[in-house]
Amino acid sequence: MLQSLKNTWFFNIRGDVLAGIVVALALIPEAIAFSIIAGVDPKVGLYASFCIAVVIAFVGGRPGMISAATGAMALLMVTLVKNHGLEYLLAATLLTGLLQIGAGYLKLGSLMRFVSRSVVTGFVNALAILIFMAQLPELTNVSWHVYAMTAAGLGIIYLFPYVPKIGKIIPSPLVCILVLTGVYMYTGMDIRSVGDMGELPDTLPFFLWPDVPLTFETLAIIFPYSAALAVVGLLESMMTATIIDDLTDTNSDKNRECKGQGVANIASGLLGGMAGCAMIGQSVINVKSGGRGRLSCLTAGVVLLLMVVFLSEWVSQIPMAALVAVMIMVSIGTFSWDSLRNMQKHPLSTSIVMVSTVVVVVATHNLAYGVLVGVLLAAMFFANKIGHFMYISSEADNDGTQRSYNVVGQVFFSSADKFIAAFDFKEAVDKVIIDLSRAHFWDITAVAALDKVVLKFRREGTDVEVLGLNEASATIVDRFGVHDKPDAVDQLMGH
Repeated sequence: MLQSLKNTWFFNIRGDVLAGIVVALALIPEAIAFSIIAGVDPKVGLYASFCIAVVIAFVGGRPGMISAATGAMALLMVTLVKNHGLEYLLAATLLTGLLQIGAGYLKLGSLMRFVSRSVVTGFVNALAILIFMAQLPELTNVSWHVYAMTAAGLGIIYLFPYVPKIGKIIPSPLVCILVLTGVYMYTGMDIRSVGDMGELPDTLPFFLWPDVPLTFETLAIIFPYSAALAVVGLLESMMTATIIDDLTDTNSDKNRECKGQGVANIASGLLGGMAGCAMIGQSVINVKSGGRGRLSCLTAGVVLLLMVVFLSEWVSQIPMAALVAVMIMVSIGTFSWDSLRNMQKHPLSTSIVMVSTVVVVVATHNLAYGVLVGVLLAAMFFANKIGHFMYISSEADNDGTQRSYNVVGQVFFSSADKFIAAFDFKEAVDKVIIDLSRAHFWDITAVAALDKVVLKFRREGTDVEVLGLNEASATIVDRFGVHDKPDAVDQLMGH
């Protein structure tokens, strides 16, 4: 028990605590901004970020991954808040949590194995672009002081690690925030700070049951939003978990993460927060700042709450330029630059899937759409490629009265037409043997193709013998095929 606690919580105390502080500082303006996007009070996003981060630290399946209020989720809440108010948003958050827990028990997290590497790369690149684009409002129509502070922040982030002794001990993003805040407070320059984003809460969160009628009408209102929130939340969390797995060279429990996200969202809804999910930007900040264990996520949530409630006067003095510099660092570090270099080396289909995922995500600002397009394209390219891995040879006997066809490869919806076209139905032979011992039939389209071939030969007066079906193929052919059943021709013709 003690060894397990040490391995998951206390094996990297200094790195986790310092990384958690950096993440907490970066979470504050984002939580406020996402609250504004959703149309709710800033404290809703801040309470959600605190609650989700703390709970997921205990119940999540990916140590070192940061979960909180996110922009992808906030965009889905706008209409619900506008039409029905905050109470319905809290109810939808609770239902989102229940749906995600159900997804965890149904082991839907395992579906991540169907997401190809090119889709993950496209997802990562799109998020990097979106993170950078989200910083542009802070760099548009501003004084030169903002550009100078942002440039200074980037200089500190990238150069501080080269400082002897302390460069590798203290996370450079934390140094950036502290130094630029000191400069801002000392000079009093006229630039935006965290305090200008919105009013910070001055009380701890408290239990809050949504004040909505428990009726089917309420369920009808919130269910579409909850379903969308659950899907996008799990999708972003699973993709982020995969990325953090790669960055840390460790594995995570995706199904446990599904359940954990659900529990965290239920807790958030009961404490007056909105639904959230894993944050790739903050997770990358955490990992690059030295965070690896559950303690980093717990520290981020606790420090966030302590700062906004008890140190709000100091936190409000953090210049937005410092946080913009940190997020630009995140976007640069998140983008897969190798994917650009590899576009010439990788197959064209891989590059098309990656670029399509990026374009759709950036155009719609909806991660689910981009990943869906990427997965569908990857599946289509895969099916087309496998469809070509089928070969049919034939040979006639010495007297020309019998021909044997040998089928090698996969027969399914993509290769069914090629399968049919390989047979010569006009050849005058008494018997045809179709050897399927090196072939596999996958679906009813393949079975229908076999039916069509056999019945076409029979219609020409040719005797047909099908040999060598493996057990799996024989099962599907016996169940759905008609060529070996009475009145087969009539069934095929629809009589």
